[in-house]
Amino acid sequence: MTILKQPLLKIISIYLLFFITLPVLAQDKTKTIGNKLSSNDRNNGFGIVQGGQVGIKMNAGSKPVELLKLRFHVDNQSQDTIPFKVNVYNMPDNDPQNNLVKDEVRGTIIRNNKPENQLIIIDLSPYNIKVKGNILVSVEFLKTEPGKSLGFACGLLNGGTYYKSGINSNWAKRGIVGADFNVLVKKLNLN
Repeated sequence: MTILKQPLLKIISIYLLFFITLPVLAQDKTKTIGNKLSSNDRNNGFGIVQGGQVGIKMNAGSKPVELLKLRFHVDNQSQDTIPFKVNVYNMPDNDPQNNLVKDEVRGTIIRNNKPENQLIIIDLSPYNIKVKGNILVSVEFLKTEPGKSLGFACGLLNGGTYYKSGINSNWAKRGIVGADFNVLVKKLNLN
């Protein structure tokens, strides 16, 4: 009886080891790039103008990654929801160039009467956005709210915030405070 138990125990052990370690090995390697999220009440305000953009520079690393989720906190005390789209630009030499987003990635910032900032999460995984190196991730307002602004949660001395005041405006930078945007990315295995 013990002779049968030993091979059976070995088979069961190998079977369990295989099915326990296989899912761990098959997991995608992910990391977060950008600034640390904060829901504090320090906000960096920007006017809501169609074509205006707010974003930050992020280092995606030297190897390609796929963008999975964009996250940020915002304070919207206006009387309406604010539609936006997500843009991702190559950023050599601190100069945003060609938008890498091929399909329009839309989101909305809902009207919020609560005193705290709301967390916005945009699922980027269906859009197959692959990047490497320095990028600028921004949100672009799709309508104008005269006299209204949005407050993006921000941190001090964390790279600054890039913005455009409208469609035909040039990019500018607020160097002291950076909007707390971050992106979950998946490392790509390009063998």
